[in-house]
Amino acid sequence: MSINIRSKDDLNKMRIAGKLAAQVLEMIEAFVEPGVSTEHLDMICFDYITKTQKAIPACLGYRGFPKTICTSINQVVCHGIPSEKKILKSGDIINIDVTVIKDGWHGDTSKMFIVGKAQNHATRIVNISKDCLYKAIEIVRPGVKLGDLGHVIQTYAESKHYSIVRDYCGHGIGMQFHEEPQILHYGIPNTGLALEEGMTFTIEPMINGGKPGTKLKRDGWTVETIDGRLSAQWEHTIAVTADGCEVFTARTDESF
Repeated sequence: MSINIRSKDDLNKMRIAGKLAAQVLEMIEAFVEPGVSTEHLDMICFDYITKTQKAIPACLGYRGFPKTICTSINQVVCHGIPSEKKILKSGDIINIDVTVIKDGWHGDTSKMFIVGKAQNHATRIVNISKDCLYKAIEIVRPGVKLGDLGHVIQTYAESKHYSIVRDYCGHGIGMQFHEEPQILHYGIPNTGLALEEGMTFTIEPMINGGKPGTKLKRDGWTVETIDGRLSAQWEHTIAVTADGCEVFTARTDESF
C-alpha cells in the first residue's frame, strides 16, 4: 500500500480546496427548502464553483457521474443523482456531497440538511451521524491506527442502535480524488495502518436506521438502504498534524 505524505506546500493547496468545498455547503443551505428540486440545487452549486470560485466540480464526469453534487435523500445512503423530478418536501433529510478541485487539489465534504420540520427519529439519525464523524476526528493523531477510527465510529453508532454501512468508506485524497488508504467506519482497536503526520484522507461514516446492507439502483450510482430505512452521513477532509489533525473542510459553524 503506497500512502502519500504531503509537503507543507501540498497542505497549503489542499487547505484552499477544502475551504472552497466548505463554502459551497454554506452557500447552498439557504436554498434547501420544501419545493426545490435537487437539479436546481445542482445548478446553483455548478455556477458557484465554476464562476465564483473559479474551480472545478470534481464529481461532474467522474467515472461517468452526470452532476456536480450528490444529493442523497432519506433512504439513499450515497451518490444520489440530482434530478428535476426529485422535489424536496418538509420532513426530508438530505445529504449534499461536494468535491472541489482547485489548482489540481481536491477538497471533499458532505453535510446533512433537514428540510422544513423533520420527525424526531430523522433529526436523531442526522445528529448521531455527525457525532460519529466528530468522535473519529477527535482521536486522529500520529500513531493512532485505522482500526481505532473505525472502532470509535462503530461502537458509538451501535450504542445508539444504528448500524454502520460497510460497503462504502472514506479514502485518501490529494491530487487524486480517491487514494489509499481506505478509511473503514468499523474496526478493531490497535489494528491496521498507523497514522503519520502529512497523511490526508476523508472520514465519512454512513449510518443506517435499520440493517447495514445496501442496494445499488439501476442508474449505477444511487445507493439505498436494503430495508428502506433512513440513512445519514457527514464527511470531512483532514490532514494528520504533529499533534492531532486539521480539518480542511471545516465550516464557519464548526470548531475543531
